[in-house]
Amino acid sequence: MASKTFDDDRNYVLGDPELGLIGSREKLAQWRHRRKGPPFYKLGRKIVYRGADLNAWLAKNRTEPENG
Repeated sequence: MASKTFDDDRNYVLGDPELGLIGSREKLAQWRHRRKGPPFYKLGRKIVYRGADLNAWLAKNRTEPENG
């Protein structure tokens, strides 16, 4: 079984250093505004990312290099 970048059972909030793996605060804000990037919850003014959603988004955006 492959290891996962994020803990599936954890919620990540802006300011958590792990989120820097996928983008800066500014990049994440741009993606949210454009409805791109990983899924998120908005709870009042707080933005929450589920670890399972982050892992699924990473897997979906994985690129295989071409051989040859």
